[in-house]
Amino acid sequence: MSDQRNSTIRTLRRLWPYVRPHRARMAVVLSATMLAMLCGLGIPLLTQRIVDGPIQHKETAALPWLIIGVLVLGIGEAVLFYIRRKVVARPAAQVEARMRLDLYQRLQRLPVAFHDRWQSGQLLSRGTNDLTTVRRFVAFGMIFLLVNSLVVVVGMGIIASLSPALLVVSLCGALPLIVISYLFEAKFKVIARRAQDQAGDLTTIVEESVLGIRVLKAFGRGPELTNRFLAQARELRSTELNKISILAALWSVLIVLPELSIAGMLGVGAIGIVNGSMTVGTLVAAVAVSAYLRWPIDSIGWLLAETNMSAAALERYWEVIDSPVTITSPASPVPLPVPLRGHVRFEGVRFAFEDGNEVLKGVDLDLRPGETVALVGATGSGKTTLTALVPRLADVTGGRITIDGVDVRDLSLEDLRTVVGTAFEEPVLFSASVTENVGLGVPDVSESAVREALRVARAEEFVDALPWGLATRIGEQGLSLSGGQRQRLALARAVVGRPAVLVLDDPLSALDVHTEAEVEAALRRVLRGVTALVVAHRSSTVQLADRVAMLVDGKITAIGSHRKLLEDNEEYRRLLSSMDSEEIVEEEVAS
Repeated sequence: MSDQRNSTIRTLRRLWPYVRPHRARMAVVLSATMLAMLCGLGIPLLTQRIVDGPIQHKETAALPWLIIGVLVLGIGEAVLFYIRRKVVARPAAQVEARMRLDLYQRLQRLPVAFHDRWQSGQLLSRGTNDLTTVRRFVAFGMIFLLVNSLVVVVGMGIIASLSPALLVVSLCGALPLIVISYLFEAKFKVIARRAQDQAGDLTTIVEESVLGIRVLKAFGRGPELTNRFLAQARELRSTELNKISILAALWSVLIVLPELSIAGMLGVGAIGIVNGSMTVGTLVAAVAVSAYLRWPIDSIGWLLAETNMSAAALERYWEVIDSPVTITSPASPVPLPVPLRGHVRFEGVRFAFEDGNEVLKGVDLDLRPGETVALVGATGSGKTTLTALVPRLADVTGGRITIDGVDVRDLSLEDLRTVVGTAFEEPVLFSASVTENVGLGVPDVSESAVREALRVARAEEFVDALPWGLATRIGEQGLSLSGGQRQRLALARAVVGRPAVLVLDDPLSALDVHTEAEVEAALRRVLRGVTALVVAHRSSTVQLADRVAMLVDGKITAIGSHRKLLEDNEEYRRLLSSMDSEEIVEEEVAS
């Protein structure tokens, strides 16, 4: 349990760099809160003077001033709490915003392999629900956990100054609360973490269902996903009910023990008054202080729950922040050669996943400047993996890739991804304008450059037909467009910056026969003078290339012109035959 407690403290201490820039404001908040609570503690002392003075001696001369004193303390408490709320809002919101920005930037820098492992719903819940919990802790829990603890100590000191006997009775109720709260802390943290993880799983199901709504409706799988959602929701509900049962048990103890303590104080005080060792005012003040301490004492359990929920949220946050960024720019990057020729070489390239599965087993391939090479191979042969290595979406585990003789790992990522344009098999578009989607990798792209790229991709006509042309915001994932339209926009995005090297992963897969012919003609123009590696799943795409490389079982087994391979290589003919069969089926379905 002590290890878990130490872990909680270490986790919360890591929050300090985010809070430190706002320490002046937080000091004001802490001071205002403490002073407000002290004003509240001052009222019972004035009450004692009223009972033991004007009331007992029937002298009302000092009564108005004492009442004014109570009023001033009450107003002071209210004003100071207003200041606390007013001042704490900005730093708490800024801490949340800074942490959310750091999380987003970290997600951008983490390699694609990280995103392949993590569910998007889990990442989303860390950036929303978890950071909201942290903000609440900074604005409220952290302040009151410290202030209420100090107020309890001060309150106990006041009771001790009034009557040591009443202090003993009060401690008999307070000490068990501390022990119970300590035991409760460890158990609650485990359940809080489980609830947050389950909420992330539930978010993932909702996100997948929304993004895949067309598929679910088309295959009638809505009820099945609903059952999965209900099962996850029931698990989360069960965990939340478990949390509530723990809190309910704690609150019952928090309520009963102070009541017993006050009852004991009344009994001991009554005996003291009868014996003449205590005044009525002293008993009234001690009970009033004890009653005022109800909130600070009762809140300890709830504040510990908030602290543990925040610690669990921060643990989930640090899991992402602490994930290693394995693909980075070198400390001293090599400048790009001038002029850049675009000579790409794969030298003994190997790649293995983290589980040890080796996909590429020594690929040697030379793409001469201005040459287009088509990469063909059976499903699972490693074609997409090979193309991802050029812009360093993943890094080789053996061998190297060079551009004009410079290892891509020696270039800065910004320079590398400026000279290498990429279009993926599955075009990903964002909820933004056409211009923003096409010019994604080119800052301050001009409208003329966007239009030229759209002409190359044969997308200008359908873009101009959109309600606001280039300014039209396309829907999330571009689902308001057809598959062919999305792929043409992705192709335009790849060529808009006029890169020296193009990596195209089956850029024509979603195009119909007529559009494919138009884009092929446009590609022939844009590929002229550009070094291109094109993954081909259609024989028509193969014919765009100057040479064809065949990838089999992680190695290049044959390379040459399409005609020569067709004549000399039986495996290539068989592969091309299967590709043609798939293409014929696709065309029949389209027609």
